[in-house]
Amino acid sequence: MFPSFRPTLLRSAATLLAAAPLLFGSAHAAFPDHQVTIVVPFAPGGGSDIVARTLSNLLTQDLKQTFIVDNKPGAGANIGAKYTAAARPDGYTIMVISSVLTANPTLYAKQHPFDAIKDFTPIVEIGDSPNVIVTRPQSGIKNVADLIARAKADPNLLNYSNPGAGTAPHIAVEYFKYRAGINITNVPYSGAGPSMQAALSGDTQLGSFSLGSVAQYMSSGRLVGLVHTGRGRLPDFPNVPNMTEAGFPNSELATFQVLVGPAGMPKEVVDILAKATLAILKRPDVQETLKNTGFGIIGGGPEQLKARIAQEVPMYREMITKANIKID
Repeated sequence: MFPSFRPTLLRSAATLLAAAPLLFGSAHAAFPDHQVTIVVPFAPGGGSDIVARTLSNLLTQDLKQTFIVDNKPGAGANIGAKYTAAARPDGYTIMVISSVLTANPTLYAKQHPFDAIKDFTPIVEIGDSPNVIVTRPQSGIKNVADLIARAKADPNLLNYSNPGAGTAPHIAVEYFKYRAGINITNVPYSGAGPSMQAALSGDTQLGSFSLGSVAQYMSSGRLVGLVHTGRGRLPDFPNVPNMTEAGFPNSELATFQVLVGPAGMPKEVVDILAKATLAILKRPDVQETLKNTGFGIIGGGPEQLKARIAQEVPMYREMITKANIKID
């Protein structure tokens, strides 16, 4: 009935089909075409925040689009992590998070906070840092033996600040308490910034932090390192023994910093973010900046980070279970 209309329809349909890869692939090809949010599930001032702000400034330059940092502290980092997990998996909401990613699923098991493996897309294993138990010089605590002696003499005497329940610095001390058979009261905060102020001011006698967060205060002498959870000796703080030297072998525990996004992110977007981030981590100025904060750059891609997450989830499960670590 409409002899000239059908060919026109067919030609139009063919044109649309031919253009479909361009039309529907453009969102990925043009990524990012608007502002990207990097969630930090802690208060400002800690290791995750430092890393995120370093990356946001340089990703903004390199990818020609604005990257902002959005601090969402609370509930042991679960608020920010769950916010990220629930975001659209388009690459415009990503997260820099510490080892709570692999610890919280066990520590908060009854609350079902998130699944570290199923709820996130691995992007970059940025790096890690050993944890250090510190005190003010005025405390009179000189070493681990002195710390243990004081704790055994009065189990209610000592307390320690940390960046939050489930963080590696928190678990490091709780595991140490279990191994040493002592009590030190846990005083968790919403990030390394506020917990650091507690240790610096003397509100707590002790503090536990990643080396990346506390290095500047150790260098200035405002805080003294008693023991660290890494291997060997720290190059910039050779007088601080590791846990094995202090009499507690098999207690190595590093705080990692990683970049992840919601599960289901397109590979093209992951590749863009990973390539740009890994290039930034190779820059000498960035390496020097992060090294000066006690942070060791790893620079692993998505598959490497996926493997580390899979390894650390059961590791933390074992440590938390053995030490019977509970959320206060």
